[in-house]
Amino acid sequence: MLGRLLEGSARQGGTLLAISIFAGLLLPPLASALRDVVTPTVALLMTLILLRVDFAQVLSYLRRPVMVAALLAWLLLACPLLAYAVVRAVGLATGLDGPLGAALVIMATGCAATSSPAFARLVGLDGEIALVASLLSTLLVPFTAPPLALGLLGIDLSLSVAALVGRLALMVGLPLLVSLVIRRLAGPERLRRWGRAVDGAVVLLVVLYGFGVMDGVLAKLLAEPAFVLGGILLAFAGSAGLNLVTALALAPAGRGLALSAGLLSGNRNMALYLAVLPASTDARILLFFALCQFPLFLSPFLLKPIYRKIA
Repeated sequence: MLGRLLEGSARQGGTLLAISIFAGLLLPPLASALRDVVTPTVALLMTLILLRVDFAQVLSYLRRPVMVAALLAWLLLACPLLAYAVVRAVGLATGLDGPLGAALVIMATGCAATSSPAFARLVGLDGEIALVASLLSTLLVPFTAPPLALGLLGIDLSLSVAALVGRLALMVGLPLLVSLVIRRLAGPERLRRWGRAVDGAVVLLVVLYGFGVMDGVLAKLLAEPAFVLGGILLAFAGSAGLNLVTALALAPAGRGLALSAGLLSGNRNMALYLAVLPASTDARILLFFALCQFPLFLSPFLLKPIYRKIA
C-alpha cells in the first residue's frame, strides 16, 4: 500500500508540488507548523536524491572539467551580468531600479537549487549533471556572489564561508554517508525495484518543504498586495528568462545538457540566502527570495509537457 502511494506521488509529482506551494500560502498555520522542519527535510531529501543518482554518470561528467567549468561560469558569472544588464536597460521604465531589480540580480548570482536533481528527473532531464552543478555551484557561490553584488549593486551580501561549509556538511556530507550505507545494505537490484517509490518520497519531502517556506508570505501579500504580486511576476519572468537564455547559449553542447542547464539556471537556491544573510538585509529583497519559490515549485508542472516535446 505504501509503495503504491509513493509511486503514485512520483507519477503526479508536478501536480503535487504545484498544489503544495499554494496550500502553504493559503494555510498559514500549516506553514508555520512546518517551518522548523525545513532543514531536516532538505537533509533527508538529499539522501534520497543520492540514492537515485548514477555515480558512474556523475564521474563521467567530472572527467569533463572544461564542460563543467563552462557550465558553472555561465551559471555564476554570465547570468548575473545578463540580469544586471536587463535591469539597467529597463529599470526606470518598469520600476526595476529599486529593490526588486536588485533582488533579481542577486537571485541570478545564486547557486542551483538543491532540489534540481529531483526536478530534472521529474521532467525527464539529466539528474546527474543537475547534481554536479548544484553541489559545485553551492561550493563556489560564496566566492562569486559577494563581489558581484558589491560591484554591480553596492550591496554587501556578507556570505560566511564557514557558515556555508557547516551547512554543506549537514546537507550534503551526512546524506552522502547515509546513502552509501543504504546502497551497501540494500544492493543495486533492490534499489532498482524501489526507484519509483524513492522518487515519490522525494516529491512528498519537497511538498513539506514547500509548506514551510511559505510561512509569513500570506501576511505580506495582504499587507502589500501590489509589491508581492509584482514580485511573483518578476520571479516567474526571471526564472523563465534565465532558463531560456541558458538553454539557447548551451545548445551547441547538446539538447539534453542545454535543457538541464536551463532548468538549473532558472531554479536558484534562494533558501540558502534566506538562511545565511544577515537580518539587516533589505526586507523586500528577502521577501522576493521567498517569492522565487513559486516558479521553482511550479516549474515541473509547467515545463514537463514542453520538455516531453523537445527533449
